[in-house]
Amino acid sequence: MAKFFLSKIIGIAIAFGLSASASAQMMINGAGATFPYPIYSKWFDEYTKVDPSVRFNYQSIGSGGGQKQIMSQTVTFGASDGPMSDDNLGKAPGKILHIPTVAGAVVITYNLEGSPALKFDGETIAGIFLGQIKKWSDPKIAATNPGVKLPDKDIVVVHRSDGSGTTFIFTDYLSKISSEWKSKAGTNTSVSWPTGIGGKGNEGVSGQVKQTPGALGYVELIYAVQNKMPYAEVKNAAGEFVKPTLESVTAALATADIPDDFRFSMTNAPGKDAYPIAGATWLLVYEQQKDPARGKKMVEFLKWALTKGEAMAKDLDYAPLPDSVQQRVLKRIDEIKM
Repeated sequence: MAKFFLSKIIGIAIAFGLSASASAQMMINGAGATFPYPIYSKWFDEYTKVDPSVRFNYQSIGSGGGQKQIMSQTVTFGASDGPMSDDNLGKAPGKILHIPTVAGAVVITYNLEGSPALKFDGETIAGIFLGQIKKWSDPKIAATNPGVKLPDKDIVVVHRSDGSGTTFIFTDYLSKISSEWKSKAGTNTSVSWPTGIGGKGNEGVSGQVKQTPGALGYVELIYAVQNKMPYAEVKNAAGEFVKPTLESVTAALATADIPDDFRFSMTNAPGKDAYPIAGATWLLVYEQQKDPARGKKMVEFLKWALTKGEAMAKDLDYAPLPDSVQQRVLKRIDEIKM
């Protein structure tokens, strides 16, 4: 009996200790882009080993949601694959900094029997999303895919239904290669789609394409890879058909003109090796932190992410920032005030 009570007391003590330890953990909330969710999840998980006193709660709700939540200060950080507009930055209650983290590819993925390897040029992609190219057997698709047996079947276009940085990158590309797209829909995290059905998040679009024969959509590369879905080569600004890879995204990133505020575009980049539908992603934080303790922990995490975290990017098919850009970003992180 004595042994029983002793074990119960020890058990209660251990449980109390664990509970105290859990409650002592500082929770840092963030929300936004689905595009970098795989790499951010990895970072947050790894960082608990570096600093067990911190836990990150990240809601993958899309870039539009991330921008809204950082503006309303309901999170410590937002995440977006489209830089915030001057208008939105002006509405924020303080100065918001853009911290670029990694770059990635937005791929054209599809569901056709036999998963043939396809190639698209920009004009054809724009035509499909404008609702002008309706059949897989259309001569414009056939022209870049000689020898591929294309079915006389309707194309089911799938796009994002939520405010999305992946959409920002994709529509930024379409606006550069199609004046008709630019005038009819333009570049934004959310646009008025001329055709198609919506899916929420990269997860939703990849799910819709995977389960719908004849479907075609756009997702971040890692979502196509993880779901074992085919994705197309795309004709770039130099006239070369390029497969979305770590190397072709890095080639596009190398050409980017990155201003002091770190808001930049890298779609339709010059250079024969550059994949044309590529973009960076940003963490959004206030220069003046409202909660000094959380602000200090956030800065420590950002410095770790921009150094140790960058080394993990390639394993998940993201391009790390070049060293010169990393150094510039680290200096910007030093400007965050508690």
